[in-house]
Amino acid sequence: MSALPSRPLRRTLLVSGVALTAAVVLAGCGRASGDSEAAADTVVGDDAATGTVEFWAAGAEGEALPAFFEEFEKENPDVTVNVTSIPESEFATKVSAAVAAGNVPDATFLLSQSQASMLATDAFATVPDGLVDGGAFFDNMWDAAQYDGAAHAVPWYTYAQAFYYRKDLADAAGVEAPATWDDYPAFAEAMQAQGVKFPIGLSVEWNEYTAQQFNDFSIQAGGSLISDDHTEWTIDTPENLAALETFTNLILDGYASPDGPTFLDTVPWFTSGQIGAYVNGPWFPSWLDEANGEGWSSENLGVALNAAGPGGSTSAIGGGSLAVFEDAKNADAAWKLVRWMSQPETQVAWYERFGNLPAVEAAWDEPVIADDPFLTVIKEAIPMASAVPAVPGWLEVSAMLGSEMERAARGQATPADVLAAAQAKADAIGTGVE
Repeated sequence: MSALPSRPLRRTLLVSGVALTAAVVLAGCGRASGDSEAAADTVVGDDAATGTVEFWAAGAEGEALPAFFEEFEKENPDVTVNVTSIPESEFATKVSAAVAAGNVPDATFLLSQSQASMLATDAFATVPDGLVDGGAFFDNMWDAAQYDGAAHAVPWYTYAQAFYYRKDLADAAGVEAPATWDDYPAFAEAMQAQGVKFPIGLSVEWNEYTAQQFNDFSIQAGGSLISDDHTEWTIDTPENLAALETFTNLILDGYASPDGPTFLDTVPWFTSGQIGAYVNGPWFPSWLDEANGEGWSSENLGVALNAAGPGGSTSAIGGGSLAVFEDAKNADAAWKLVRWMSQPETQVAWYERFGNLPAVEAAWDEPVIADDPFLTVIKEAIPMASAVPAVPGWLEVSAMLGSEMERAARGQATPADVLAAAQAKADAIGTGVE
């Protein structure tokens, strides 16, 4: 199995975009929609790219891209790609300040969770007609790139979370991963008979990460935490009550712990059998192999879709897209770089170099990905995966909601009381969208 980079910061792709959402919306600069419409008429030829392309990226991706772009520069001898690598903690401030000041690079990458709000600044050009085939990407990634009736970004990489479990212990107990919420008790009790103290590991940091997992439970219940137009929070609903009861009952019934593991403690808890399952991303098998030796995951780990509620199965999605600024000084070369990065062979090469999974669906047919049994389930999960609400208010609301959930999980308040209190507090905070 191909190893993915063991970077705890990968988790930030799921939530850190919230801060970027708030910063960009507050600092957003408006443009006439005609600018984007004109960009749609841009023709990007097949001739070589020339000049200098200024490209911004965050964190470890930004550090790895200069060497990766050497191949593009070989294919286009008269172009230079300058990568500005910005620490993830500073990326939101840097990009939003550049947008507000009108002093932007040629291109950047966008986190999928903040993409909608970023595109709403009107700072990004429409993807030129014919540059890429939108149908080549996973539908939900391509749909997320749409703004004002046209694509304003091109998907670069993607992933979803899945239900990882101790398959060796489950096989010994004669059970499979829970397919529905109703299957949780039988799975948990069978795993406890194998000596697993807490068969189900939940995100119990009681902060925005806990709220993120509750967002999954909400969608599985057929609900939502926010209205379709993103102007109102819809936390106190029957669907979300069912979701919170399911979540908290796993703890109150003794199947999960309210005290751990925290995200970075997952590997030792999982390895020791203190927990028997945990929802995580595609990097998890490599983390376990690094801790326990190559091949440990192949022998002991199973992966399945998240258990489905009345609304089906879903999990958190992560990833990123590529976008060219309306004020790019070298838009032609920037778009040619984006087109090159969107080719299946390029995305497979990036996966082999860095571990980010392709947004182009055909790239998943390459043996290095297709032959990895752990990634088969991830591919199945991506089309049904969901993001947290892409609104400025989510950062504050999610921290509050996670804290409120702890009261229910510890039996200090009923789920109904918790949702009513969270709704009132969320209404006072607002979504940040009018």
